[in-house]
Amino acid sequence: MSGEEQHDQSGPVRVPRPSEAFSAYCNAEFDRRRNSGEAFDEAAYREAMQLTLQKIRQLEEEGYA
Repeated sequence: MSGEEQHDQSGPVRVPRPSEAFSAYCNAEFDRRRNSGEAFDEAAYREAMQLTLQKIRQLEEEGYA
């Protein structure tokens, strides 16, 4: 070894905000449920998702999430 420090060239790792992570999860779950062949109330799911995202974003803006 040459004693030189090796630097990661990919840059800093970006951690998704809680609202981004929740939204990604909800979208994947929405697709899974829609394609499951079981009864699924898409409108109620989307409404619940939006209400929850609204609250998470509010908490993020206040510095709690």
